[in-house]
Amino acid sequence: MTKLSVNINKLATLRNSRGGNMPNLITSTKDIESFGAQGITIHPRPDERHIRYQDARDLKKVVTTEFNIEGNPIPKFIDLVLEVKPTQVTLVPDAEDAITSNAGWDTIKHKDFLLDVIKTFKENGIRTSIFVDPDVEMVKGAAETGTDRVELYTESFAEEFAKGNKEEGIAPFVEAAKMAQEVGLGLNAGHDLSLDNIKFFKEHIPHLLEVSIGHALICESIYLGLENVVNMYLHRLK
Repeated sequence: MTKLSVNINKLATLRNSRGGNMPNLITSTKDIESFGAQGITIHPRPDERHIRYQDARDLKKVVTTEFNIEGNPIPKFIDLVLEVKPTQVTLVPDAEDAITSNAGWDTIKHKDFLLDVIKTFKENGIRTSIFVDPDVEMVKGAAETGTDRVELYTESFAEEFAKGNKEEGIAPFVEAAKMAQEVGLGLNAGHDLSLDNIKFFKEHIPHLLEVSIGHALICESIYLGLENVVNMYLHRLK
């Protein structure tokens, strides 16, 4: 079964909007895990507009499943990850002012940089993943950096799926997944996956280890309830 890691950034956004502690991320994380999620993902950004750096420290104490911290490996982020030591760190090349992640790494152009960063994390016992576009060359490039996994950036699939172009949308992801298997990389995926498209994606992508889902899952939970939605995802990922 593909593991479900729930990204709780949107819960932090809601909390921060009123300046208090509602919803409480610690309580929410415990609930999400009790509902069956196999991981918790956070993406602290330098401006701390949703997840704060202190949240990462506090969550480390309570997460009992896999803890995934994703972000751009600037010095402040690297220091945080080395301090917290999550299960996995996912490297994302987003600009500091990006609303959300919008591109994968050029693993060929940035090979030397990624090599150094990944070496540091792995020396500290932290599994590494690189956010990449569904491009076989970028997957092959990732294999040269020493990373453990790649995470396929799935926005283009979600867009094509919504237009009714399922087969066209999934095709490059199938090829990228095959290449990841060929070069010995674990495979994750995330961004704009939802209850509508997750089953189709899962059924067509071989060796998919983990999906990270936040925005859609929280939006769907407003109507359907958080516990119900977590279990709906788990059912589709079987």
